[in-house]
Amino acid sequence: MMTVPKVIDIESIYKTYKNEGLETEVLKGISISVGEGDYISIVGPSGAGKSTLMTILGCLGQATSGTYLLDGEEVGELNDRQLSRIRNEKIGFVFQAFHLLPGVSAFDNVMMPLVYCNKTPKGADERVERALDRVGLGHRMGHTPGQLSGGEQQRVTIARSLINDPKIILADEPTGNLDSKNGAEIMTTFDQLNSEGRTIIVITHDTVVAEHARRILTLRDGQIVSDRINETFQKS
Repeated sequence: MMTVPKVIDIESIYKTYKNEGLETEVLKGISISVGEGDYISIVGPSGAGKSTLMTILGCLGQATSGTYLLDGEEVGELNDRQLSRIRNEKIGFVFQAFHLLPGVSAFDNVMMPLVYCNKTPKGADERVERALDRVGLGHRMGHTPGQLSGGEQQRVTIARSLINDPKIILADEPTGNLDSKNGAEIMTTFDQLNSEGRTIIVITHDTVVAEHARRILTLRDGQIVSDRINETFQKS
């Protein structure tokens, strides 16, 4: 049986916040392995630690203790510049709030991660066009966020997350600002990306969204209380 390479391997992750002498332990010994091409949802009640875990997985913050290997690289040993490189090259982010630049075209919004590189790569325009075509918005690339529906704005965000061909797509409540129809369309897009081999991690409170994933991790009081295979999962 072929061994699937790990893209994420975290072991005994703790996160403690300190405020005016008060310590609050939010994550309490989290250990997760994520294989290449995996599709995972992380669920749990408010205050379970989902947002903190997302921050650490996305290299937006570091754990108080424990180890985090991302594509074989120890994240805890990296400085801010190196963490920025990791985020830009290996992780595509999709947030609930879209985070698109207002008054700027879909094309230019998707181009932004390439602009952050030291040198805009050759063929950047074609890459942006392919990414927008991939999410069904090739005909809307000149439109600004204000001219797009909520579902279209989130698809622009997905296109932007794909532009650097990341190992992982990390989505935090990606359907939270959408109605059920647009939310279902967004999840279908994630399903298709996973079927093409992309590693997807979705953090959500929505059980319908969670059921799209192959693995469902339940977080409660800063600990993983369940890591189960979704028996209803079907590869697109």
